[in-house]
Amino acid sequence: MARRIFRPATCLPHPDRFPSQRPFMQSERERRFIGPRRGQLLFVLSFLALAVMLLSQIGTQTAWVRKTDFFAQPRFWPAVGVGGMVVFTALHLWRLPFRRIDRSDLREAQRWAAALEYMLWFMGYVVLVPLAGYLPVTLVFVPLLAWRMGYRSPQMMAISAGFAVFIVLFFKGVLAVRIPGAALYEYLPDAWRSFAILYL
Repeated sequence: MARRIFRPATCLPHPDRFPSQRPFMQSERERRFIGPRRGQLLFVLSFLALAVMLLSQIGTQTAWVRKTDFFAQPRFWPAVGVGGMVVFTALHLWRLPFRRIDRSDLREAQRWAAALEYMLWFMGYVVLVPLAGYLPVTLVFVPLLAWRMGYRSPQMMAISAGFAVFIVLFFKGVLAVRIPGAALYEYLPDAWRSFAILYL
């Protein structure tokens, strides 16, 4: 017969003695919640804070005109809209079964923050166009954005550069969109400067 090996039982702490070590238990409302949990609480709290901030500025950013109908007041409909944002977001927060921010919320917030990078790209583009010109900046930014998004083959770089040239020629040559000339164009000869302002 095989010899049995007896091992001493591991002593586990009592959950009432160490409350921080209790396993996380979901409530009935949390289990019945329909939809993804990640980011729900963060979004509601952020949106509610924004709505309250807007409502607090309604008196300084809108006007109440004398001898004007109530529903025609410039302050009425903005107050209705922002007030509705506050009320309904607060109700959503009240009905939300989650009261804790966990790791899934933080991971979702990181995804939201990643979108801010492209806002910075756009702001840099807007700042540089009046300095270096529409075509040069577009010709640099479009391939850079393509490279940033993972399209890094020579073929994709060539396609992105061609697309940048097409966009500039289409907007300025076909649609005749007026874009102020860049400060860099002032250093060009007269004939080249006029051409650059019109088409580049």
